[in-house]
Amino acid sequence: MKQQVLQRYHHILQDRIDIFRDMISGLTEDAQNDAKGSAGDKHETALSMMHIEQEKLNYKLQEILSQKAILDKIDSTASNTKISLGSLVQTNGMLLFVSAALPKITIENTTIIAISPQSPLGNKLMGNSVGFTFEINTTKYIIESIQ
Repeated sequence: MKQQVLQRYHHILQDRIDIFRDMISGLTEDAQNDAKGSAGDKHETALSMMHIEQEKLNYKLQEILSQKAILDKIDSTASNTKISLGSLVQTNGMLLFVSAALPKITIENTTIIAISPQSPLGNKLMGNSVGFTFEINTTKYIIESIQ
């Protein structure tokens, strides 16, 4: 199951990377084409807006590349008795994937929530093992299994 989860998240991130690169490339082309045929204040404003949008897209692309770098560090065949980066953790009612904050996915009718080790929940989980119980915001969690 952990291999399927990791593959799905890799696929999601690669799709996002491709989309952002296409958008950045499109803006670059638009700016070059616009530079050939325009002059004046409106032209400068349009180029400035395109540049700002390109910077935003580059920032988002860097965030996604950072998330991908985290996933690249995970060995899906490793199994640990203590929760670490890449652990698939079954708690009472939730299946958590300790990696990066990513959208939840469903595999074989099971919902998986990817959390960052730095998140409040991820921070509580790290280094603990089966049977550990804790509470966050009045919700009690019990670690039932670790993959």
